[in-house]
Amino acid sequence: MVLLLFVDLDPQLAALDALGGFFVLRTGVPPRGPLPTLASACANPRSETPGEVYGDPITFRVLKVAESIRAPEARVAASVAQQGLAARFWSIALGAAALCGRLPDLDPELLRWDPDASAPDDLWLTEVRTRPVTDLDTVVRAGLLVPLNAALRSRHRVSPGLLWGNAGSALAGTVRQLDRWALAHARPDVGERARTLAGRLFEHPDLSGTLDPRTLRRRSCCLYYRVPGGGVCGDCCFDRPPRPAPRRT
Repeated sequence: MVLLLFVDLDPQLAALDALGGFFVLRTGVPPRGPLPTLASACANPRSETPGEVYGDPITFRVLKVAESIRAPEARVAASVAQQGLAARFWSIALGAAALCGRLPDLDPELLRWDPDASAPDDLWLTEVRTRPVTDLDTVVRAGLLVPLNAALRSRHRVSPGLLWGNAGSALAGTVRQLDRWALAHARPDVGERARTLAGRLFEHPDLSGTLDPRTLRRRSCCLYYRVPGGGVCGDCCFDRPPRPAPRRT
C-alpha cells in the first residue's frame, strides 16, 4: 500500500482523473508487479537486449512506439515517445498545482513507469509526498525532463532543440486542456492559475525559445510528419509536411 505522508493529498490526486487520461497518477503497487523507476530507466542500460523491458526501458519504449506508428527511423519514435512522457509529467504536475494548490513530489526515485503499456504512459507513485507549487520547474523540467532528454540523446540521434520543443509544446497543450476543463466546469481560477504557472515555466532558457509567443506555434518540429499518414501537428513550425530535398545526380 502507498505510504500517505499527507492524508489530504491522495484524494486530490484522485480528483485529477476528471481532467483526462494524461492527468491520471496512480498510487500503490502496480498490478503487473514492480516497475522501473524513472531514475533507473534514465540510467545506463543494464542490458543490450532490445526486447528486454527492464534492461533498458527507454530503448524498449522507443522500439514499441516505432512499431506502433511505423516510424521510418528510431529518432522519430524517440521524439514521439519523449513528447508523450513530457505531456504526462506536465499534466500531472500542473494539473495538481492548478486544481489543488499543491504539487505531488514526482521524484524519479518514487515515480514508476510501465514502458510496455499503451498511451498515455502508465505512471505510478510509490510514495505520496507534497511540495509547494513554486517547485514546479525543479520537479518537472530539472528533475524529470533533463535526465530523460539526456538518456534519449545517449541512445538516439535527436537534437536538444527538438526535445525541448516537444516539452514546450506539451506544456502549452496541458494549459489548453486545463483551460477547456475550467471553462466547462465554471472554474476560471483553475485556468488562470495554470496560465500563470506555465508563464513562469516558459521563462527558463530551456523552454523560453520553444514557442512563438504570439502564435504559440513551436519553432522546431517533432518529426511526426515523417510517420506514414502523420501530417503536421496543429502547432507545427511547418504549414505542410516538408518535401525531401532533391537528390543530386
